[in-house]
Amino acid sequence: MEKVLYRIEKDAIGEKQVPIDAYYGVQSLRAYENFKISGTRVHPEMVTGMAEIKQAAAIANKNAGVLDAKIADAIVAACKEILDGKFRDQFIVDAIQGGAGTSFNMNANEVIANRAIEILGGEKGDYSIVHPNDHVNCGQSTNDAYPSSGKIALVKMLKNAIPALEGLKAAFGNKAREFKNVIKMGRTEMQDAVPMTLGQAFNAFAAAVERDIRRFRYAIEEMSVLNMGATAIGTGINADPKYIETIVGVVSQVTGMEFTQSEDLIDGTQNLDGFVYVSGILKSCAVTISKIANDLRLMSSGPRTGLAEINLPAKQNGSSIMPGKINPVIPEVVSQISFNVMGHDTTVALAAESGQQELNAFEPIIFRCLFESIETLTNGINIFVNECINGITANADVCREDVESCLGLATALCNHIGYEKSSNLAKQALREGKKLKEVALEHDIMSEEELDEVLDPFKMV
Repeated sequence: MEKVLYRIEKDAIGEKQVPIDAYYGVQSLRAYENFKISGTRVHPEMVTGMAEIKQAAAIANKNAGVLDAKIADAIVAACKEILDGKFRDQFIVDAIQGGAGTSFNMNANEVIANRAIEILGGEKGDYSIVHPNDHVNCGQSTNDAYPSSGKIALVKMLKNAIPALEGLKAAFGNKAREFKNVIKMGRTEMQDAVPMTLGQAFNAFAAAVERDIRRFRYAIEEMSVLNMGATAIGTGINADPKYIETIVGVVSQVTGMEFTQSEDLIDGTQNLDGFVYVSGILKSCAVTISKIANDLRLMSSGPRTGLAEINLPAKQNGSSIMPGKINPVIPEVVSQISFNVMGHDTTVALAAESGQQELNAFEPIIFRCLFESIETLTNGINIFVNECINGITANADVCREDVESCLGLATALCNHIGYEKSSNLAKQALREGKKLKEVALEHDIMSEEELDEVLDPFKMV
């Protein structure tokens, strides 16, 4: 067995052995040991966001004249290496952590500092060359760097989710056009209502998704406001005024995305209503796609004893005991994703409400929930499109037969013979097991040609 060598690092708690080859330091290691919670580390996009924040801070501090150029350049070089995918295994802290994100911020500070030390010719742990707090964290606090890195990650993930939603909208639009001449029965409260086309049903799905796309764009705008320059509580203590004025602009340059600075940095540090807003948008999307999944399951139910209006693509055997059974597994998983997103929304709301005065300590759970919600929604929507929606076919004959035998056609008679007479005809047809047209002819309310004209389902849609 290879012997592990250590270096000794100190913090306010005391001394601790850190593996000699580790780029993380004592504070990261303590957090790793303290918070063995979820088994998942901080999301890779947030690691990227934090590296971009640290790079931008080094540039802004160098320009403000408060950070030595050689040190700043080494920090920038270390950050670029992280952005290129290096040292990702050195970010060891759990996604769920106490301390308002300090553990992750210090994990980043230590990794970047130790790599910058190497770039300048020193050995890891020699913080006299580059210090995690004094240099990498210069002009910052966890309380502005951590939420800002999370917002950068959220903007990227929301932008990546929009093409998935656009693909879902397009898929529904394609089916709407394909099924425009398939007549079916519309239903309200699970009861027969009036005719519509299957194309109209799918077009309504597309319209609902279009609203979600607009809301995602609003969410991106909401997350594009950073509190960088706030430091501890929003007063900018220990940050150079020039740095405070320029840092968000440099973040925009580094990320290639447009960010603005909070108008009130104290407000921007203590209040997390923006995250609640974004979580609500994710929940709204989850509700939409789960409702659609419910409709597809109902419309495809059967295949012999249900509605059987459509056929979903067969993806796998549906039972270990019932031969030939095929279940709607893709709509089912889409709904499960949606349930999870709805639960995360509750968690985000509780966490945002639970902040006290100038800081909210519960941002780690907010970010974990939001990241998972966006990621699973995006993946689920792509699967929904490719493995379900694109392969749906219509049972046009079944749909037509349902319409022709349905008593909902009586609605079309109301303008000709009134509501009460139309209702009586429908009741008689139901009681005697006859079609509405048959009963109407018995009562001689119109000629057969007139009835065919009035009861033509395509004229009702």
